Amino acid sequence: MKDIIVTKNLYKEYLINIKYDMMGKLTSDKIVVLKGIDFTIKEGEFISIMGPSGAGKSTFMKLISTIDTPSKGTVIIDGENVKELTERKLGKLRYEKIGFVFQEFNLIDGLTVRENIAVPLTLKNVPLEEIDKRVEEVAKRLSIDELLNKYPSQCSGGQIQRVAISRALVAKPKIIIADEPTGNLDSKNSNEVMKLFKELNERDGITVLMVTHDSLTASFAHKVLYIKDGIIEKTIEREGKKQREFFEDILKISSEEMVFED
Repeated sequence: MKDIIVTKNLYKEYLINIKYDMMGKLTSDKIVVLKGIDFTIKEGEFISIMGPSGAGKSTFMKLISTIDTPSKGTVIIDGENVKELTERKLGKLRYEKIGFVFQEFNLIDGLTVRENIAVPLTLKNVPLEEIDKRVEEVAKRLSIDELLNKYPSQCSGGQIQRVAISRALVAKPKIIIADEPTGNLDSKNSNEVMKLFKELNERDGITVLMVTHDSLTASFAHKVLYIKDGIIEKTIEREGKKQREFFEDILKISSEEMVFED
């Protein structure tokens, strides 16, 4: 398998408490969120990212999805160094190679389900006939074809997340980046969504990278990265284990990181 995402010496710093002192000089404090992360993701892998709040996992996802830029270091996606791309080429890379799925769904309330799914293709100026064809195909595959003329407010939480996944898939990306995709779903819908991600990974060969706080959700992956204090502290691999065994391994690591006051 070839490398699909590579990070080298990845740092992210933010300035906080920006203010002027009594002499009129601008001052600030610096917080380092990511501290030199080196990691390679192979094409077709399914990776979960876990860690405590403030560990840097969402920041890491933003950098490798090109939503944000690193303070230092390199991100390479499908052989292209993100730092060397123009804004136009960077936008093209996002539209053509990356599909995004968010916890908050991020659908547009004033558009129908059909129109929401079509957004990535509309932005790419794909011909209308091709848009209709691809929207119908992906909606049928995700069993939401009967919802195409409804609005998001008329759909359940599980249906809305399927719409969001359809929107991510319609441009036929190589990579899906999901940030807490089951965070707003009940256990039944969460399980259905994760089975769908597994199918997309195994049947279509789509690389899936997912942030989650939930050990059961993480256990659908091939590998779990545990990020703490801005570094990858642990990597847990499934390596042929049954999902229940892998879940127990993940749960053990997560439990070890919990801090109790008594």
